[in-house]
Amino acid sequence: MLPDYLSKAVPNPVTNRAPWYKNTAPSYAGVFLWIAFYNSIAAGTITRGTLTVCLLALAAAGLLSYALYYYVPAILGMKTGYPLYVIGSSTFGTRGGYAMPGLLMGLLQVGWLAVGTFFATKFVLTALGIEAKAGTMPFIVTGVIWGYLMAWIGVMGIQYVARIATFLNFIPLLMILVVFVKVSPGISGHVPSEPNSFVAFTMLLQIVIGFFATAGAAGTDFGSNARNTSDVKWGGLVGIVAAIMIAGGLPLVSVAGARVLMPNVQGYNYDAVVSGIGGPLATAMFFLFTLASIPPACFSSFIAGNSFSTMLPGVSRMGSTMAGMTVAIILAVSGVAENLVGFFTIVGASFGPICGAMAADYFLSGKKWAGPREGINWAGYGAWAVGFLVGIIPFLPVSKEVQEYSQPAVLYSFITGFVVYALLAKAGLQPKTVAMPR
Repeated sequence: MLPDYLSKAVPNPVTNRAPWYKNTAPSYAGVFLWIAFYNSIAAGTITRGTLTVCLLALAAAGLLSYALYYYVPAILGMKTGYPLYVIGSSTFGTRGGYAMPGLLMGLLQVGWLAVGTFFATKFVLTALGIEAKAGTMPFIVTGVIWGYLMAWIGVMGIQYVARIATFLNFIPLLMILVVFVKVSPGISGHVPSEPNSFVAFTMLLQIVIGFFATAGAAGTDFGSNARNTSDVKWGGLVGIVAAIMIAGGLPLVSVAGARVLMPNVQGYNYDAVVSGIGGPLATAMFFLFTLASIPPACFSSFIAGNSFSTMLPGVSRMGSTMAGMTVAIILAVSGVAENLVGFFTIVGASFGPICGAMAADYFLSGKKWAGPREGINWAGYGAWAVGFLVGIIPFLPVSKEVQEYSQPAVLYSFITGFVVYALLAKAGLQPKTVAMPR
């Protein structure tokens, strides 16, 4: 007997799918154009590496994100029409798939919703000239309104998310270009204060791939809306690789230029550069960055809704999404969601080995979806456990040198998940498949 999330699964028909420039590319680009991605991207990186090294790292991170984390899930979604939670039943089993990637993906999206709600609330209040302090009444009221509105839009479906993203993506892009032009005279004057090209390069890989890991696995859901392999490829190359270079590269060099030109800019966060510009332009930018936070918030709501409604079919999609958003709002308005770097690392550690195990399963199955496997696929869980341990090395009580030189842990966790899954599958720990209902 198959569990409900498999027996009731219906593949997305080809007639419901659309070109890459109408769904995959704008949705992914919206995620990277979200200020939460690039707000801290210069911290600890441009102080160690030249801008050439940092831009090369961004290019490498974009290509690795596309090739390792996105492509296989997206191809499987395109070929089958099924979402991640159904596809994951091959790598983790019919029972094992409940927890991983099923509910885990939903829970992690709640974390992203918390981060997005925190930033949007902060920007709204800053633009209005109100103290943007977590825990205050204005912060709580604004966070509640924003969070529930985004959850409602996300429940409406991916087609609405993509439509919103297509237009709103131009707002942060325009703002990034405006800031870049203003500070560009100072870019050539940047000199790393603590030169260490290796640490700068690997840290950027960790930041970008750790940020992208869950969105990469969610490529299955976007792939199920793609018509063919060409849509999968172009959606990823434009929405991921190109978007990372633009949304990561321009803010990174802008912070470097601002540090040279503007003595009033303290720290290395991008919002500090916007504040340093000052005047009506800065106020307008904070309002516009708030609007630009809509696509990633809708993206996370959509993926969380997919997770909860698929794994818990007895609970309505609206009900489960709103419950998840309630938790996210609490994390946001209390200030817990402000710790971005740690969250990105945990996300990467969680989903790095999941993507690695899925890729190994894909190749071992002849580059196709094998179908659900009975019970718990211990090859998948073993791969995830070992890969996760590798991914959290920077969080362990080890020396600073070990923490720095164990990066990019998210990439090593992917490789570990891939290798361990292949070894355990060959050792016979991969259960037999179960037929899906027609």
